[in-house]
This record gives sequence, structure tokens and C-alpha cells, in this order.
Amino acid sequence: MPEPLVAALTSLRPLLLDAEHLVRAVAAGRRRGAQPSWRRATLRPVDLKDGRRLQVVTDDGQGPRTRNEAYEDGAADAGAAAAVDALLAEPFGNWHVQTTTETVQLRVTKKGEAQVHRAVAANAQHTDHDRAKPHLIDPGDQLFKVLGAGASKRRQVDAFLHMLAGVVEDAQLPGDRPLRVVDLGCGNAYLTFAAYRFLSERGPVEVVGIDVRPQARERNNQLASQLDWSDHLRFEEGLIVDASVEPADVVLSLHACDTATDDALAQAVRWQAPAILASPCCHHDLQRQLKAAPTPAPYSLLTRHAILRERFGDALTDALRAALLRRVGYRAEVVQFVASEYTPRNTMIKAVRRPADRVIGDVGDVDEDYDELVRGWGVTPYLQTLLADALG
Repeated sequence: MPEPLVAALTSLRPLLLDAEHLVRAVAAGRRRGAQPSWRRATLRPVDLKDGRRLQVVTDDGQGPRTRNEAYEDGAADAGAAAAVDALLAEPFGNWHVQTTTETVQLRVTKKGEAQVHRAVAANAQHTDHDRAKPHLIDPGDQLFKVLGAGASKRRQVDAFLHMLAGVVEDAQLPGDRPLRVVDLGCGNAYLTFAAYRFLSERGPVEVVGIDVRPQARERNNQLASQLDWSDHLRFEEGLIVDASVEPADVVLSLHACDTATDDALAQAVRWQAPAILASPCCHHDLQRQLKAAPTPAPYSLLTRHAILRERFGDALTDALRAALLRRVGYRAEVVQFVASEYTPRNTMIKAVRRPADRVIGDVGDVDEDYDELVRGWGVTPYLQTLLADALG
């Protein structure tokens, strides 16, 4: 149930200033009709030589700025308390606060009220910043037993969920209805199930997995029923290009083959999805074009070797995909989401839709570099064709 915003924010203050139990807090997004001073702010306790401090990292889109505030300070306008009060006064749209005992998710609705979800921590967390990232789903969770997931798959799941948590915290998501997540080309759906398990602890969520294979739909729906999740997690059979599940808030596409990743990205753009996570698989389309087109000087040494041409094709494809997403209004990055020992296909394209007032005039350099790159190599990315209308 919605509750008064001021009271809800006030209830976060003692959690943010709890030096013993706070693990991490993130403020992101914006409220309707307002713009915070920073795109994102992150808080966590850190142990320094002169004692425990509250680390405050603010990012205005140009890069992060870090400062460490003392929990007790004589000056009224300094220290951890002042830093927390200043951030709570900013018009952020979302707060995610994780402590050793609970997780609190606060979203500001369009009406300016607070939608708050609280969940008891599934496993013990630590505040020591030198420790490894905590598991977002306990390794002994029933989910992994039902899926038959071994240690390697659990490692992939954990890495993926940390990335999912980041984009969900960063995106402008609805606060007045369940979150809608769509996995395009879900396959065996290990990460689809994990996404539902993780996000359902943060608030109401509806997840739909789509795959062209009927056996994938049947298997995954059976597992969802076995886990008693069928009311909010379902799987459908069909092509990515035919998917009709709007509104989609978070779009996933994990290891979809070749241009299926482009189909998924294009669908996400058409839906204007606030958040996208796509882990590409093979990149045959652009590699075929590179093989057929003359290589611009002086790069013939790069493409004369098949293995190097293949790896370059992979990198070029994903670089152009990210550039196209930036051109149509997303902040996009290409990152490694898990070590190659767990899967060789460990690249992730993550994208968060930017507010409209931050898009205009922000892609000039991207346009120029993109056009020069595709013209020089004589290629036409498939995603460019799919996004022709959006690109104007």
C-alpha cells in the first residue's frame, strides 16, 4: 500500500546511518517532474585507518565522485548524518537499502507517494568492503535443486543478478504496478527463474519467458508450477519479433544466437523498456560482411587471420549495438559479467533508458563515430536496419 513519502524516507534514515548493519544503499532514478543532482548515489560503510566511515559515491553521468564521511562530526553541515540528509532531500525515484537483516525497496509513485517493500535478508551479509560480493540467492536455495544447477551455473546466476540489481536500481521503473520482465529467447531459462526469484523479494513482479521451441515452453512451465510460481512466471512459445507483452520494464536476452539478439534489442527499443540486459552469443551476420567487404587500410593484418577476424567481428558487432542504443535514447555499456571459466560467452550489453531531457544533443559524437566506422568497414549492422524508424 502507498504511504506518505516524507514518513517513508524518514524511516530509511536510521538504516542509512547504521554503521554496524548497513551493507549498501543505492538511490537512483527521478521523481515525476523533478531531477536530482546526481544520476546515482551509493552508500556503504568502509573501514579506514582512522575508523569506520560512510562512503558516499555520487555520479552525475560524467563519472563517480567518492568521499568518506565520519559518523560523528562536530560541524552541523558535515559528516555522515548531513550527507544522508542531503541525499534524502534529493528527488530520487528509487531507494534500495540492504542491511544485514533486511532489504528495503522504496519507489516513488507518479502521485508522489512511497511504495515500500521490505524483505528479511535470505542470508547473512557483511559490511566489510574487502569481502566478496554476497550471494543474491543462497546457494542452497530450492531453485537450484529444481533446476539441477551446479556450481558453475550458480556462479553465472550470481554474476547476472548483481548486474540485474544495478540496472533495476538505475532505471526509471513504475512504482504503481507490478514490475514487468520479459526474457526474449529464454531457452532453458536458468536466469529467467533466477530473475523472478530475486526480483520477487523486492516487490511485485510479473515475468514472461519467450522461446521458439515448444519443448522449452513445456519444460519451463512445468518447473514454474513445481516451484509454485505459475501465477507470476510463465513461458510462451513464439518468435521474438512477434512478442506482444507490453508494457515491458526490463527486457532480457541471454545467449540468443546471432541476429536474435538484435531482434530482442529492437523489441526493447520499440517498447521503450527502461532497462535492458543482453548477453550475445554468436555474431555471424557481421562476420560474413567483414569477410565479403574489402578491409580498410591499414587493417588487413587484422582480418587476414580467420580467428582474429572472428574476434574482431564479435567486438565490432557489440560496439555498434551499444552505439545504436545510445542513439535512440539509452545509456549503454558493454561489460564482462562473469569470468570466462564459467562461460566463454560472457559479454553483457546493459542499457538504461535516459530521461528525454538528457537525450537531445547528447549523441552527436556517437553519430559521427558510428557513421565513419560502418562506412569505413563497409558493413550494415542488422540492428541498424531494425531500428530504421527510431533512428529517423
